[in-house]
Amino acid sequence: MALSSVHRGTKTALITGSTSGIGLGIATALAAAGHDVVLNGFGETAAIEQLRAELSQLHGVNVRYSGADLSDPVATEAMMEEAIGACGAIDILVNNAGIQHVAPVDEFPVEKWNAIIAINLSAAFHTTRLALPGMKARGWGRVLNVASAHALVASPFKSAYVAAKHGIAGFTKSVALEVATQGITANALCPGYVWTPLVEKQIPDTARARGLTEQQVIDDVLLHAQPTKQFVTIEQVAAFAAFLCSNAGASITGAVMPIDGGWTAQ
Repeated sequence: MALSSVHRGTKTALITGSTSGIGLGIATALAAAGHDVVLNGFGETAAIEQLRAELSQLHGVNVRYSGADLSDPVATEAMMEEAIGACGAIDILVNNAGIQHVAPVDEFPVEKWNAIIAINLSAAFHTTRLALPGMKARGWGRVLNVASAHALVASPFKSAYVAAKHGIAGFTKSVALEVATQGITANALCPGYVWTPLVEKQIPDTARARGLTEQQVIDDVLLHAQPTKQFVTIEQVAAFAAFLCSNAGASITGAVMPIDGGWTAQ
């Protein structure tokens, strides 16, 4: 982990899967709100260091980085212990890291199932259980789980992802009830299709599984699900996340909230 030399923000936010996509958008929004940030994710060392330095300099906050592999509970615990040791506590925890694989359930590779459950669901348990003691001691905390519209509805060929995201919805509600009187909230955001590397990478697999062209997947599968016929933007998700992590969001807890262009209203 690298630590910048600027002053600490009012709170520290750790965002998993934050070197690109939605996670980076949320990290940027929280840094802009004055919070120190711990990034996590994969990528080239030089590119991540440049990203870390730019966020720190632009917003005047400390920005750290951990390359922990969240499929490994030992690595996840080491990341949390190092971050808590350096920052005193993780005040805002955003569980965003996720992977996807598209295949019929009877052809679904077992190793892919295990990896999706480990990263999309179990990692959130490990980070949350380790962040909560510090939040309880300070009497303030935010746990924000980036779920998906697939926490509320299902799609074919995504059995592991849908199972993990439904699990995240239930996990979020349980945590919220446990800490409701301690100044801590827990909520789940459920974006529809956001144009991110994760969505882009699943298009070829979906095309093969459904016998469609890639353009047909975009038009007839992804955007067909959303009545607005538009992708949700990273900036929209990040702005909502920042609101929930602020004091204005103190009375919102245990909520599983769609940001899906009307998908789950159908």
